[in-house]
Amino acid sequence: MLVLKNVSKTFGLGSSNERRALDKVDLVLNEGEFVTVIGGNGAGKSTLFNCISGIHEIDEGEIILDSQDITYQPEYKRSRYIGRVFQDPLKGTAFDMTIEQNLAIALAKGQSLSLRPGVTKKELALLRERLAMLDLGLENRMKQKVGLLSGGQRQALTLLMATLVKPKILLLDEHTAALDPAIAKKVMELTRRIVEEDKLTTLMITHNMKASLEFGTRTIMMHEGRIIMDLRGTEREQMTVDRLIEQFEKRSGTELDNDRLLLV
Repeated sequence: MLVLKNVSKTFGLGSSNERRALDKVDLVLNEGEFVTVIGGNGAGKSTLFNCISGIHEIDEGEIILDSQDITYQPEYKRSRYIGRVFQDPLKGTAFDMTIEQNLAIALAKGQSLSLRPGVTKKELALLRERLAMLDLGLENRMKQKVGLLSGGQRQALTLLMATLVKPKILLLDEHTAALDPAIAKKVMELTRRIVEEDKLTTLMITHNMKASLEFGTRTIMMHEGRIIMDLRGTEREQMTVDRLIEQFEKRSGTELDNDRLLLV
């Protein structure tokens, strides 16, 4: 479903602040894979997502999505088939529009433009049904403006919007990091359910090493713009947080000094 070949990205090229954010990254994701991504600050995780989604243009390499070369495709075109949830709950929704209006925009994603106003009764019933999945009572508040929701409610809604029309790939950029632990746990369980039921090809950045091994089917670790570890199958099942830290230090040649990554 996703192939990255020799992808590199440098910021501030030729300046005193030059920084190699991605260094010849090769990555292949099969359809339906759920891959967790870990690494310290500056490892290249968010840059990787920004290059896949088209926010940043890469310096060299290729990005292939579902057999289509999207290397130089603009962000707005990629957004039709790439779903993304950011760390900030405020980024994924229009605060001054109602829950129903936000969902209607998400439902229209990828559809050709028409003069038909609003949503049909059938579509409205679908939206209520999907909202009920969140178990937050939002299906009874569809006329309420999103700006009145809590951060956790908005993030759950954003996740629903990103997957309402099945994306070819779902990018989750530390999407629970800004939430309190109880709500974060609920959003993560919802994430697992949606990804598994819809068989979504997913990349998820997480700051929590335990979660990186608990969720998904595969774990990759990044360091200085490179993928230094790729765990799957039996090796991943038998991996512990302590051994993961040990392997990181062995392969990177540095100590892991990012406290956020050690959260369990």
